[in-house]
Amino acid sequence: MGSVGLAVVGIVSLVLAYRFYGRFLATKIFSILPDRPTPAHELEDGIDYLPTNKFVLFGHHFASIAGTGPIVGPAIAVIYGWLPALLWILVGSIFLGGVHDFGALVVSLRHQGRSIGDLADQLVGPRARMLFLLVAFFLLILVLAVFALVIAALFINNPKAVFPSFALIVVAMILGMLIYRSPIGLVPATIIGLALMFGSIWFGLGHPLGAGITENGWVLILLAYAFVASVLPVWFLLQPRDYINSFGLYLGLGLMYVGLFVLRPAMAAPAVQAHPEGAPPMLPFLFILVACGAISGFHSLVSSGTTVKQVNSEKDTKFIGYGSMLVEGALALVVLLACTAGLGSPESWHARYASWTAASGLQAKLGAFVQGGGAFLAALGIPSTVGETLVSVTVVAFAMTSLDSATRLTRFIVSELGAKAGASFTKNRFIASGIAVGCALALVLIPLGEKSTGMVLWPVFATTNQILACLALLIVSVYLRRQGKPIIYTLLPVLFMLIITSWAMGLNLVSWTGSGVWILGVAGTIIFIAQWWFILEGLQALARRTETEAANN
Repeated sequence: MGSVGLAVVGIVSLVLAYRFYGRFLATKIFSILPDRPTPAHELEDGIDYLPTNKFVLFGHHFASIAGTGPIVGPAIAVIYGWLPALLWILVGSIFLGGVHDFGALVVSLRHQGRSIGDLADQLVGPRARMLFLLVAFFLLILVLAVFALVIAALFINNPKAVFPSFALIVVAMILGMLIYRSPIGLVPATIIGLALMFGSIWFGLGHPLGAGITENGWVLILLAYAFVASVLPVWFLLQPRDYINSFGLYLGLGLMYVGLFVLRPAMAAPAVQAHPEGAPPMLPFLFILVACGAISGFHSLVSSGTTVKQVNSEKDTKFIGYGSMLVEGALALVVLLACTAGLGSPESWHARYASWTAASGLQAKLGAFVQGGGAFLAALGIPSTVGETLVSVTVVAFAMTSLDSATRLTRFIVSELGAKAGASFTKNRFIASGIAVGCALALVLIPLGEKSTGMVLWPVFATTNQILACLALLIVSVYLRRQGKPIIYTLLPVLFMLIITSWAMGLNLVSWTGSGVWILGVAGTIIFIAQWWFILEGLQALARRTETEAANN
């Protein structure tokens, strides 16, 4: 099957899933009630809780969850060929990732916007809450470190993306003021914001910036921005930035698909390359490396951390929770096609993917997507340099929205963990945000062996990410059990992810300890123990409910 046929099959599958499986989940599993009050109305404070138009919130949520996961993940995973990655992207996003995101949002919504980790206390047990928050903390620190490294790599490779990326911060602040502090209205404010955004991209094409700034220098600048974004009111920067970003993301995604249909390239990659030289085994690492393109524990933190506090009506949850994950699947699909068909020839593909070291480093993996995506845009008459800059800006926009959302989420978790430990000072949002970015910066600066820091951290991030998804789905399963709802649609994904993540983490621990990367070995051991301890607590919670039901019959 050619690239166009694969794109059609993928898009049709995702659309049908939203229409039928999404409706099934909403009506039969989660029992959505449009008139049920939401935390955004009950706890409105103008800082974190704020009733929001569903299209604005979809933009914020999608931009926050997407990040670089569905870009870097498929760009690495196609080393095993296009077929395994394609199947996992479609099956994962429809039956695992979408269910996970939708469920986390609904469960949090039904508990006054409490985070999914906080709810582990009520639904599973007090120890489970601490275990979940511990894994979530490690994951978010990895998100901050990895995404900052990804953006740094893109800025170094394409300095034309620097100006529009930072100009968008100012544009978002202007947009926030226009929407929430002026009578102008959403539509005129959006038009002004889009004009400023695309104007900054045009200006940036002729004014590259950042020459001489090192990778660590960029990381420091980006984490400083993330700190500021974390402490500002959500309406002033985070929400309008994600909202206006989403238009650029939709445009970039749409143009790449149109370019693909115009170009109609042949697949340059083999369907399966089961044993690439030097690569980790396809099983289980295919399911780990694709990461957010199929399922992501980070999404449960966004759903129950920032998004839930802005949901205007419960009827919006299917659109925001399930729909956004399917759009992320569509993004992962076009990345897969860009990194296979978009590279033009089998020789070009093999130059990057013949072995694990053929084109090592995050810059090379991102370069495959930028090159392939630029080729799709070139089919529309867009010059290759302009097209590659647009693709780079799109990736940076994804990554920076996740960067600021992740910092805010880490701030919440640091405060929760600090309160449990009696450290009341962590309730201060400046201190909690400082701890978050400080830990991420330390992780970037600590030597992690001979390989690039980004490529070392990506499997750690991806494994921890999937572990958290497994735990979040278990919490959703316990909630559904207590509501008398079927749990097979959430529990089967739990069991699958438990096997995959335990297998992958075990192999990672052997690799890290064998190569002397002790900091990752220690962190991985803690995460592995916390995962299984939580699973045992969760299974006991499910069993307790089963015994109660039996006693009532």
